[in-house]
Amino acid sequence: MKYIVKKIQEADFGCEERPEGVQLQVVLRLRDEAGQEIDMEMADAELLAKDINEGDGVFFDKDNEIFKEL
Repeated sequence: MKYIVKKIQEADFGCEERPEGVQLQVVLRLRDEAGQEIDMEMADAELLAKDINEGDGVFFDKDNEIFKEL
């Protein structure tokens, strides 16, 4: 299924800062083809490596790995 990245924001660690050694996580707000929205947390480094930004089309493989639609 294809999704549109509606919003990317830094994950909230509450009133504490990100623990030492933990990768920066972001929350993606995704909208599917039917208009339903879901939030998904993942490593910011993965999005940067794959050049995934707000407004991009994305999909997930069988292992739930995210890919940018070309």
